[in-house]
Amino acid sequence: MPVHKSAKKRVRRNARVAAQNKSRTSQMRGSIRKVEEAIAKGDEQAAAEALKAAQPQIQRGANKGVLHKKTASRKISRLSKKIKTLKTTKK
Repeated sequence: MPVHKSAKKRVRRNARVAAQNKSRTSQMRGSIRKVEEAIAKGDEQAAAEALKAAQPQIQRGANKGVLHKKTASRKISRLSKKIKTLKTTKK
């Protein structure tokens, strides 16, 4: 256990930040899961709408430090690529 006043404050702060990060991460994962489920069903319109909703969540996670910026960019890119392949395979 911390002894100094500043160390105690840091423990409280770390707990608050960890809770925020956990919430942000779970929201981001949930939005990504919705996109992947729509892709698995083959519904390109629902997948595109889900990606449109998930993209700000992913970017916000990168801006807040939950994800690395390039990781977020890669995730968005791969999801949009999967949606694009759905459109070409249906034709």
